[in-house]
Amino acid sequence: MNYWPCIILLFPFFVVSQVRPIEQDSTEHMYYLVEGDTIPKETIDLDEVYVLNRLKFNSKEDQMRYLILRRKTIKVYPYAKLAADRLDSLNSRLERMSSKREKRRYTKMIQKYIEGEFSDKLKKLSRTEGQILIKLVHRQTGETTFNLVKELRSGWSAFWYNTTASMFDLSLKQGYDPVNVKEDYLIEDILQRNFMSGILQRQKAAQEFNFLDLNEKWMNEKKP
Repeated sequence: MNYWPCIILLFPFFVVSQVRPIEQDSTEHMYYLVEGDTIPKETIDLDEVYVLNRLKFNSKEDQMRYLILRRKTIKVYPYAKLAADRLDSLNSRLERMSSKREKRRYTKMIQKYIEGEFSDKLKKLSRTEGQILIKLVHRQTGETTFNLVKELRSGWSAFWYNTTASMFDLSLKQGYDPVNVKEDYLIEDILQRNFMSGILQRQKAAQEFNFLDLNEKWMNEKKP
């Protein structure tokens, strides 16, 4: 029996502003006027950017494990991002519906569409790729895959899918915890580096972490 249906069902303003400098009397201060804003500012708010340290590995084996984890994380992150997008869209649409029958019909329609679009791709994921995807779904949505299945289908379905997944050494109840789990920290490191390089598209995650604090914690970890 395949454990991927539980993950498959989860996949059911940008304005370009011009910035120009303006002078104010004889103060010699430089102000900026952002198109669409009537108040000159001395500074412009920018998104937070991390300056990441150069990667260092204790051995060739550690380097190889990181590179494999990097390849798999880059592969499955888009699916976790898509799950969060679909969940937001689904919840927004359901909030505008008053009839339970209409809500059930719309949910089933989204499930069929998502399963038809992504089932073949997700079935080709390896066990470790599935494990990373389960963690990233929790990072992006704030819910474990088990809870999402339980909410979208039924408690029995969530129990059954989790039991089946455990046969493959997977748990749908598994969360994302880069504070305490070294592999999850490495996944966060991979995500941040690839957001900055543009390889992955950043999406605001439900589970947010201060990466500088994470980096300091794990870099100062005492080796046994």
